[in-house]
Amino acid sequence: MRPRQGSRAPHARQSSVRAIVVFNAGSTSLKFGVYAADAGVSPELLCAGRIDNMTADPHFVVKHADGKPMESHAWGKHHAVDHKAALRFVLAWLKTNLTDIELVAAGHRVVLGGERYGAPTLIDGDVLDYLDSLAMMEPSHQPYDVGGARTFAEAYPDLPQVACFDTSFHRTMPGVAQTYALPKEVRDSGVRHWGYHGISYDYISHQLPKFAPAARRVIVAHLGGGASMCALLDGRSVDTTMGFGTLSGLPMATRSGDLPPDALLYLLRSKQFDTTTLEKMLSERAGLLGLSGISGDMRVLQKSADARALAALDYFTYAMMKYVGAYAAVLGGLDALVFTAGIGENSVQVRAALCARLGWLGVTLDENANAAGGPRISTVDSKVSVWVIPTNEEWMIAQHTLALIQPERKAPCSQ
Repeated sequence: MRPRQGSRAPHARQSSVRAIVVFNAGSTSLKFGVYAADAGVSPELLCAGRIDNMTADPHFVVKHADGKPMESHAWGKHHAVDHKAALRFVLAWLKTNLTDIELVAAGHRVVLGGERYGAPTLIDGDVLDYLDSLAMMEPSHQPYDVGGARTFAEAYPDLPQVACFDTSFHRTMPGVAQTYALPKEVRDSGVRHWGYHGISYDYISHQLPKFAPAARRVIVAHLGGGASMCALLDGRSVDTTMGFGTLSGLPMATRSGDLPPDALLYLLRSKQFDTTTLEKMLSERAGLLGLSGISGDMRVLQKSADARALAALDYFTYAMMKYVGAYAAVLGGLDALVFTAGIGENSVQVRAALCARLGWLGVTLDENANAAGGPRISTVDSKVSVWVIPTNEEWMIAQHTLALIQPERKAPCSQ
């Protein structure tokens, strides 16, 4: 289906603007942003959009840089759109509607870089084949991320592409934090603590000094449909809750979070599940949805008076509290706590519930500031400062992409 005509480029210009497009593919969504590629200048957002609910009720929306609506499209319920079709739709829309923009490159979020890639990299040679080979390790995102790069190459075979990895940021973790107590041959096969949401943590590490320049020991809570926490020391990752794949750590919307491995072996031995159905249950029917039996959507649960919803929220907060305690020990204390991503940026209730459990660390919440959304939501005399800082993974990918295609640019800096 061809996109219908919509608004033109966000800014009226006399000549074409060199720009890059950034893609961030989830399991059932595709986000994108278009950024001006002026050398030496921080990436300027021109427009951003997304296709959501791709498997059930797909809808497309794109907005100007100032947030004003630019275009929307709905396929209708029960009309699934796969990732390849979604990306082709976006590319067709860009070509039809942004006629004064010349695309010069693309940047992609890729969750897993494996042993080979510890930093953003240009996609050339056998890069995509190698990344494809890691899909068995992280099947819920990796195939879509790699597929997006292949689809873009079909449309723009001569343009450079850059892969930015969620795992890269966590390669600063000490060896002991990246290791599992398994035989060497198992560890050598790639079973290690990879860590995810690294692009988001990378962004926050660049933004936090503007708010709390003296904070060295920091815990960041990236709370969304996928949720994790990260311990930062001087802006570098030293530990994070997601482990080998994206199921472990905190309970999430529909993902289980931490589970004892012997429980999983029991479920397989007792033939309640095989590997396929077990993975599906842990990914799609567990987490807040599994706990509540109502929904995995935090907004729905917070509005519910059902005891099961309240119990699920309590479990979520309890899990975060345990990790804060563990990471405060790893860091040797705590200077700042940061909330980010959909739940972290918008849920007054979740922020208050966690902070209420952290009085022993010296956290004192400013209820009015929390209700207003921050940026600082702790009192001035709180021993640990608490912040709400919106994340921006697409902008971070744009920074890394421009740094690779324009070598004269400086390393990524604050937005």
